[in-house]
Amino acid sequence: MLKRHARAACTALAAAGLLLAGTGGATADSAPAAASAAATLRTAEAPPELLAAMQRDLGLTPTQAKARLAHEAEAGATAARLRDRLGAAFAGAWVDGADAGTLTVATTRTADTAAIRATGARAKLVTRTLADLDADRAALDRAAGPATPVRYVDPRSNTLVVEETEAGAAAALLAATGTDADRVTVVRTAEAPRPLYDLRGGDAYYMNGSGRCSVGFPVTKGSTNGFATAGHCGRAGTTTSGFNQVAQGSFQASVFPGNDMAWVAADAQWTATPYVKGSGGANVQVTGSVLQPVGASVCRSGSTTGWHCGTIQQHGTSVTYPEGTISGVTRTTVCAEPGDSGGSYISGSQAQGVTSGGSGNCSSGGTTFFQPLNPILSAYGLTLKVSGSDPGPGPGPGEPEPGGTWKAGTVYAAGATVTHGGATYRCIQGHQAQTGWEPPNVPALWQRV
Repeated sequence: MLKRHARAACTALAAAGLLLAGTGGATADSAPAAASAAATLRTAEAPPELLAAMQRDLGLTPTQAKARLAHEAEAGATAARLRDRLGAAFAGAWVDGADAGTLTVATTRTADTAAIRATGARAKLVTRTLADLDADRAALDRAAGPATPVRYVDPRSNTLVVEETEAGAAAALLAATGTDADRVTVVRTAEAPRPLYDLRGGDAYYMNGSGRCSVGFPVTKGSTNGFATAGHCGRAGTTTSGFNQVAQGSFQASVFPGNDMAWVAADAQWTATPYVKGSGGANVQVTGSVLQPVGASVCRSGSTTGWHCGTIQQHGTSVTYPEGTISGVTRTTVCAEPGDSGGSYISGSQAQGVTSGGSGNCSSGGTTFFQPLNPILSAYGLTLKVSGSDPGPGPGPGEPEPGGTWKAGTVYAAGATVTHGGATYRCIQGHQAQTGWEPPNVPALWQRV
């Protein structure tokens, strides 16, 4: 019965990229929660243009694309619960297969393997924790230069990967930082990532009447409408005009390098909508901001190359551009070209991030990096515009507010704790909270403790 409930919720919410109910590793009372939660979370059917792009770029049929979205949502929730349970021994998780039907979770502790398998996932016993390898990457970031432009943790190989453009550059970096070479995989590359200036993702906008970038995701801050985008597109005070060359607004804050994040406040005639521009200009709904796991499908909207899809390769990647190093970006197989910068990455209907940079092109293929969206929302106090985001009616007559520290609009990172309705919950998947996503309603996001 539990399996049927989980699968039903997963299928119903595949387009949203978010599973509400517990999967195999959940407690028995998670199953009834699936039905009630499914009614409260606003979702949308996977739009035809998203399925068509997945068919073109990932070689899937529409049926396979729908199945993949469902499996990715289920895997993300399961991996999040296991990460919370494994604690310091967690060494990464990823999905495989054309339909993303196989979830693998790595651990450094033999005793964990039975618990992993009990959820239906594969268990992989490794020697290095994700936290250890992340610490190695951070040390390399401080000394890296243009000859070692990309560094990331690869959970599949349980190593830190360093890309080098010149023979011996990685070895020199390891020696300079005292990093054990046995923990590192060196990859030779001829490509040098660069910020994708003069790009557009989603609708185009123009900076100071000249350069072009793309809108990431529409947001609000109080009564002000605006959008999140890449920091390298402009600095605070840079004015913008829209795709139609009408005066639009100005950059309010921007960080680059270090991160690649910014937001633009729009003038009164511009209204934030819960959409990303899809294939042929069709609207693709945005319903939340839950980051998807390694191996999951992701699609990008940009003003130069339009709508393209691929998969998430690694989170927490560090990239050294000519202008400096940025950390915490996500590496993908989605192509992009100049003018796509700042544009939207979306998985199902969950906002993922904004285009930062990359290499290659959309003719021969390439690698791109996106700045995750949740840190942008948190840093600038922004609220993502989502489908059905108008507040509900609230409690009825005589019904008290549930109380607690949980608050809609807050960006919660994995591990954060809140109280709601007299109970304490721990966040297991980072997201921006919204009405209808109260902790009891979304066990894919919150674990009661």
